[in-house]
Amino acid sequence: MSPLWERYVFRRGLGVVELWDALFRERKRRPLLVAGCGFDVRVRAVLERFLESARVGKYPLEDPALLLIEYSGYELEAPLQRQTEENCSTLRALFEPIGQVITISLQLTGDEEHRTLQSLREASQALNTQLAGRSDVLIDVSSLPRVVYLALMTGVLGHIVPDVTAAGALVAGGLNLQIVVAEDATLDASIHSEDPSENLITIPGFGGGSNVESMSDWPVVWFPMLGEGRASQFEKVRQHAPIPPDAEICPVLPHPSCNPRRGDMLLLEYRRQLFDVHAIPTTNIVYAHESNPFEAYRQLRNTLGHYQRSLEPLGGSRLLVTPLASKLMTVASGLACFEMRPPAGRDDYALGIPYAVPTRYIASTEALQAARPEICAFLLTGEAYALQS
Repeated sequence: MSPLWERYVFRRGLGVVELWDALFRERKRRPLLVAGCGFDVRVRAVLERFLESARVGKYPLEDPALLLIEYSGYELEAPLQRQTEENCSTLRALFEPIGQVITISLQLTGDEEHRTLQSLREASQALNTQLAGRSDVLIDVSSLPRVVYLALMTGVLGHIVPDVTAAGALVAGGLNLQIVVAEDATLDASIHSEDPSENLITIPGFGGGSNVESMSDWPVVWFPMLGEGRASQFEKVRQHAPIPPDAEICPVLPHPSCNPRRGDMLLLEYRRQLFDVHAIPTTNIVYAHESNPFEAYRQLRNTLGHYQRSLEPLGGSRLLVTPLASKLMTVASGLACFEMRPPAGRDDYALGIPYAVPTRYIASTEALQAARPEICAFLLTGEAYALQS
């Protein structure tokens, strides 16, 4: 079957403004923007760029709203705490003159997994509740943790695209759903996540059959998407997720990449985990496009489909994806898993997204301030897909 996003809308840099002009210029639109209240200053760049046009009347917006997501539970050094507070204040100050700011709070780390899962479900439900009457939704993942934006993105998609096999599924009633990110893979690599929680989190709707007895004997294939400085999270997932010793491990590396040697450097960083401990054959390595999320989505989607079909004669399979890579590649993994998630009533394979939430982040405020990210936007649903149909 052809990929759900066989044709797609993806823009970078100045192309993002052109996309926004096509969607908002001289048209009455009721947008909802979603952003995270974290320490990453890139979130300000996206909102500032969008509001440049809205303030001068270029975009005649009606009842615009900003859903600001605050999250707690992380250990941050004092400079990062101050940066977080400054970012939150700036986002509010930027948006309040033109629209309403709605705040929801999440507790992302703790001793009990179900509390974090419940918090993610509530955030996803809160976002879906805000969709009524909206023409456009822009989710800025620049300063959102992986588990949050994966839960929000897949939750909204599940709400507006209930059947991925239906003709014109991506039209989604004309709701334009955009994912926006101020991308800087080098900066992502310099932000270190430490002390991952002992309790693994699975993205809501992607449990991977871990609690289903009939699936316990199925072969497991694990796809860790590798990123710098996340070996401890790799180990936590390997140790605590339902990954048996005989599981097939298929590491996902960025290629092509802005740094041609990045894939090789990641193999060196994960050498012990991949080759010394597990002796993973290099033929298991999956390469995914670092800079184009739709190409990375296709590559991962096709690989998931290949293993699902190959293992079907054995009764079924459990496919697990752990995103530890850059933001664009992480979004790509969410799209692939959303499309490949078994529909209701189908029980011949399971798909999961297990993740070890870090409890501490280390980043240089100088590096954050010096970043020169490129804004990227990709349209997942809406009017463009009606024209395509």
